[in-house]
Amino acid sequence: MAVYYFDLRDEDALLLDEDGLEFSNLRDVQEEAAKSLADMARDAVHGARHFSTRYMAIEVRDEEGPVMQVRVNFEVTRWQ
Repeated sequence: MAVYYFDLRDEDALLLDEDGLEFSNLRDVQEEAAKSLADMARDAVHGARHFSTRYMAIEVRDEEGPVMQVRVNFEVTRWQ
């Protein structure tokens, strides 16, 4: 089992994961990153009064360096 670190990035900051999680394969790492990012996006939508665009990502790394990035960009366009 390898330790993977899930760093959180948005338009304002990068929060480094100092603890990491153990996984035996990259498919499970990708699934965890995608689920975590979906939670971040949901929280951002519920917590924001208004915004036009939003960028968020989870950057996964192991002890050797970057492994993958899972990201979302969403935009709200109001015509009225």
